[in-house]
Amino acid sequence: MTELLDRTTAQTYASWFRALADPTRVQIVEYLARQAQAMSVREIVTAIGLAQSTVSQHLKILTEVRFVLVEPVGTARHYRVNDACVDCFPSAADVVMGRPAPSPNGAC
Repeated sequence: MTELLDRTTAQTYASWFRALADPTRVQIVEYLARQAQAMSVREIVTAIGLAQSTVSQHLKILTEVRFVLVEPVGTARHYRVNDACVDCFPSAADVVMGRPAPSPNGAC
């Protein structure tokens, strides 16, 4: 019998999947991933079409798992996708199908 995915890695992946378990958060990550720069909340609100408070709550969840990084710009906060997560976020299909999963590191 093959070895299970270690518990720490499984917990990390579970937190990532929980963060993406909402379609709006998936849209925010996808939008930010296509941008070449950090975006203000206002710009994200305009693109997503939801209230600022709703977008801010989703950004909070995404920053907690480091899918999105915050950059202070004066008194504002700008958000960008964490490019390191693109490299370490496993394909759910790969993990479920028993393919080797990349090891998470501190960047994600």
